[in-house]
Amino acid sequence: MNNSSGNIRVGKNIKNLREKAGLTQAQVAKKSGISTNYFAVIERGEVTTSHINLKKISQALGVDISKITDTK
Repeated sequence: MNNSSGNIRVGKNIKNLREKAGLTQAQVAKKSGISTNYFAVIERGEVTTSHINLKKISQALGVDISKITDTK
């Protein structure tokens, strides 16, 4: 899997988990300490973000980071 498709899959995982939790992008971004604009870019799979940011997002969503990073 190339990096671009991995980013897209991670973004879809984040979006699915966020919607399941009933949260907006702004709410998760604020809880994660990430700007709303950057969070939206991550969720669309347009960037490769750091493990630290993925950990912050997973904590904001109340899930283990593996739920976000699973690209299978």
